[in-house]
Amino acid sequence: MKTVLETINSSIPAASARGGLWAELFKVRLTSLVLLTTLVGYYLGQRGGLNWLLLVNTLLGTGLLACGAAALNEYLERDFDALMERTADRPLPAGLIQPQTVVVLGGVISVAGLLWLAFGVNLLTAVLGAVTLISYLFIYTPLKRKTTLNTAIGAVPGALPPLMGWTAVRGDLSIEGWALFAILFFWQLPHFLAIAWMYREDYAKGGFVMLPLVDRDGARTGRSAVSHTLGLLPVSLSPFVFQVSGALYLFGALLLGLVFFWCALRFAREMDRLSARRLFFASILYLPLLLGLMVFDKR
Repeated sequence: MKTVLETINSSIPAASARGGLWAELFKVRLTSLVLLTTLVGYYLGQRGGLNWLLLVNTLLGTGLLACGAAALNEYLERDFDALMERTADRPLPAGLIQPQTVVVLGGVISVAGLLWLAFGVNLLTAVLGAVTLISYLFIYTPLKRKTTLNTAIGAVPGALPPLMGWTAVRGDLSIEGWALFAILFFWQLPHFLAIAWMYREDYAKGGFVMLPLVDRDGARTGRSAVSHTLGLLPVSLSPFVFQVSGALYLFGALLLGLVFFWCALRFAREMDRLSARRLFFASILYLPLLLGLMVFDKR
């Protein structure tokens, strides 16, 4: 009988030569965003000199957790990914790696991340990591095929990493950390609505219940994008209100928020692929610029 290690090795015939396989399995772009927002939360929360060991432990534990969650998510959605053009080339539906391999790797890496956070950072950050993992895999993932509310529900685990960075260095759930959570929460809604509108036919093939699929004329989708970018505007000013960042951040956040809001308005009026792409790219630019200003103008 083969050992687990032998099974893994035999089920990935060309994995060692295909960095792209691992990048896709562990969703490197999404994991990078998780690490970026965690880093920002940590930096904004720190007082005095930088504790490099704690920072490394925070990023390593969070990175392991994010990679494990991504792999397990791809395992859970492998049959649905095979039905959609944009995901059919992922490692599992493409047959490049065996499902049992992904379960073992994803499970081991996720547990390792949680343990690393618990013993290398603090228990509160590990608990937030566990909430992120459980809500992402066992609440958000199945709800994607049951209700259009999945996008809002999925925004919760997506918004927890900066709060984890904050708790890693502060050890508490203070209002400043929740402000970072709120910014990420509101940002995700227009971002993912734009994606869902562009790929609504593909999502339909996979059996996902996204708002643009039940909202054929786009009225509700457009209103939701506008309302959440409008809600994001005052929320994005909270780091200034709570004296986390200064006046430069205040004016920059206002300008970025108004541009983002304008793109959402254009999307709501036109409801075509071009306006959706415009909103998507605006969201991609908005977040790193806002976080960069927050860090640059830290009080």
